[in-house]
Amino acid sequence: MSIFLNSDSRVIVQGMTGTMGRIHTSRMLNAGTQIVGGTNPKKAGTTVEFDVEPLGPGAESRQAGQVSVPVFASVAEAKEATGADVSVIFVPPAGTKAAVIEAVDAGIPLVVIITEGVPVADTAEFFTYAQSKGVRLVGPNCPGVITPGQSNVGITPANITGPGRIGLVSKSGTLTYQMMYELSDIGFSTCIGIGGDPIIGTTHIDALQAFQDDPDTDLIVMIGEIGGDAEERAAEFIKANVTKPVVGYVAGFTAPEGKTMGHAGAIVSGSSGTAEAKKVALEAAGVKVGKTPSETARLAREILGAAVAR
Repeated sequence: MSIFLNSDSRVIVQGMTGTMGRIHTSRMLNAGTQIVGGTNPKKAGTTVEFDVEPLGPGAESRQAGQVSVPVFASVAEAKEATGADVSVIFVPPAGTKAAVIEAVDAGIPLVVIITEGVPVADTAEFFTYAQSKGVRLVGPNCPGVITPGQSNVGITPANITGPGRIGLVSKSGTLTYQMMYELSDIGFSTCIGIGGDPIIGTTHIDALQAFQDDPDTDLIVMIGEIGGDAEERAAEFIKANVTKPVVGYVAGFTAPEGKTMGHAGAIVSGSSGTAEAKKVALEAAGVKVGKTPSETARLAREILGAAVAR
């Protein structure tokens, strides 16, 4: 019941020995994530100790106690020693491009980039490079990916929802968390925060296709926001390729024209990229669109209830 990430995923943390890296490595371990190593060339050969007190649905089966996570000089060394197949990046913006390229060169198939403020030119360069190598990127400027009860890679709170049959893809981290909470009694297969920068790795369309192909995802919730045309392109894709019900929400109906709102990509120019235009496009594709996150959750409940009734 997942896409991209499951309990078998072996995760390394680039930047694990930094302040944010330590904090979120601890949280990921507490969520049941299989963290097999971190990287820092200056601290290679050492270990970092974490106290694990399993939190969140599905993580209770992990034994509490202290976990020692080894530090490697490079991603390639970490992958060779541990068999890692996921890397999550907690490094400053200036070092993000080099960190992503290092992970791609090491052959890590999934790289999740949490860092905010990555220069767009850098993202364009490492995204193109990752595509040429067949590596999936999630982010940058995103909360990451969580398959509840199995693995959590990023900064998403793991204790607000459990496993279920809803797939969630969102530009916004905060709205990802709210939707997980609103539908926590139903649960999710996987929740993906793709980030709101002008250039990102995994898109709405990528996630929609994966959820469409996942036999254990019954309904998809898609959260977008003002700026760009990603939601309009997603609407065209849904109309042509997605047979499962999709419920949507678009943040930014009251955003003033020409002002960046929250994310670097969330800016409306003239009539392009408005929340209303995105809502119209999605509804034309058969997507039910809520006016608020709570209404979106209610629509999802109604559809799942109708599906059960049939």
